[in-house]
Amino acid sequence: MAGGSRSVVIAALIANGSIAVMKFFGFLLTGSPSMLSETYHSISDTGNQVFLLIGIRYSSREANRSHPFGYGKAQFFYAFLVSVLLFGIAGWESLKHGYEALMHTGHGGERADVILAGINFTELVPVDPFWINVVVLLGAIVFEVYALAKANAELQRQIETYGWSGVREAFSKTSDVTTLTAFTEDAIALAGAAVALVGITLARYLDMPVFDAIASLVIGGLLMGFAVALAWENKRLILGESLPADVEETLRSAIADHEGVVHVDGFRTVFVGPGEALVTADVSFDGDAAARGVDEDITQIEATLRDLDDRVRIVYIEPEV
Repeated sequence: MAGGSRSVVIAALIANGSIAVMKFFGFLLTGSPSMLSETYHSISDTGNQVFLLIGIRYSSREANRSHPFGYGKAQFFYAFLVSVLLFGIAGWESLKHGYEALMHTGHGGERADVILAGINFTELVPVDPFWINVVVLLGAIVFEVYALAKANAELQRQIETYGWSGVREAFSKTSDVTTLTAFTEDAIALAGAAVALVGITLARYLDMPVFDAIASLVIGGLLMGFAVALAWENKRLILGESLPADVEETLRSAIADHEGVVHVDGFRTVFVGPGEALVTADVSFDGDAAARGVDEDITQIEATLRDLDDRVRIVYIEPEV
């Protein structure tokens, strides 16, 4: 799963980095509020992919005395950090800039000039900057469709593997928060580019720049809303969520059905990393099992649990006779 997550993040990193440059160029030429919001968005997404890659790399460290179950939860932490940055930088800045543009934008069709270091960028291009923005946003949509397709392919693989009903159930049950974060970011980015395209088009053809400012507000609201949702999903894993109830029941039943097992006295699971779960069980064995030794039975139970679900990585069976 780690390899799939890494390829998803790298695809998103390349796409978002390229898009950020394109959108900022479009903003320089037009002063469009929604283009600036989209620039914030893409810059934030690019930085977020870097954090996710750090999380993947850090989580691959070997277990040691201070971290006996490994560093898998590092991905949960960095994905949570991404949700905070998505909310605080991209979402808040987009919302704030859209509000300021809305308060200072009249209903006329005056074009904004962007002047940096004494250079008027709107005078450097012989074509109408509006069409440059259209091309930039269409290019962004193409890039985002590519990145989203990569993330969706990995998410669909997990849906098929674990028998989830769809993306909504995957969102609430997956432990692969890196893929989940990349998928969510790419989906929001695609929606944001579409909103910006609608905003600048309405502003142009209705001669009302207020629609550009409104698009910026909508983009900011989308980012902040999904950032909260991502933070909530990451919280459940940071706090130590168990495997889904139906999976736990299947694993518990497999132990109870093993020859020589009288009763499963206690059963607990918890995710210790993306796609990595710890399973512990207190198991009562009958006298015959005790007589022949339970070590072999425990080894067989561990193998059975791992065969039933590939997320089961660490198993502790406490025998009771």
